[in-house]
Amino acid sequence: MKLKIQPIGLRAANAYVEQHHRHHKASRGHKFSVSVVDEAGRIRGVGIAGRPVSRMLDQDQHLEVVRVCTDGTRNACSMIYGALRRAGIALGYEPHKIITYTLATEPGGSLRAAGWHDDGIAGGGEWGREDPHREVVAPTEKKRRWRAALSAGGEGDGE
Repeated sequence: MKLKIQPIGLRAANAYVEQHHRHHKASRGHKFSVSVVDEAGRIRGVGIAGRPVSRMLDQDQHLEVVRVCTDGTRNACSMIYGALRRAGIALGYEPHKIITYTLATEPGGSLRAAGWHDDGIAGGGEWGREDPHREVVAPTEKKRRWRAALSAGGEGDGE
């Protein structure tokens, strides 16, 4: 199956996430989003890049990949991670400041294939503030942080 990367708006990307993501809901916002489509034009996956969730990183010109979701099509996930990394670099983000997180239990093969580097275990749990009205919707287990490769090119982009 031949796949290609295309831009996609946040509304359409979020609709895909709502239908297909295993443990996250739609993203509240974004800086840009991409999709991977097959030769018939069917969306096989989406990726959303936005401001970092962490307030500490948000003040330091970081870009965070906040959602990646596919229907399981082979190579779609690594293509999305590669495209988001290249787009972030093209927009002027320093590669070491383009980050994403996976659950610690997820292997990260698609990230490695797209040239990302494992930055180790980072956090988990809930926000430190007690709020009886706050609904916890994201998994609270430990996360693994990943950083984009230092070069704009590189092998393993999935394309």
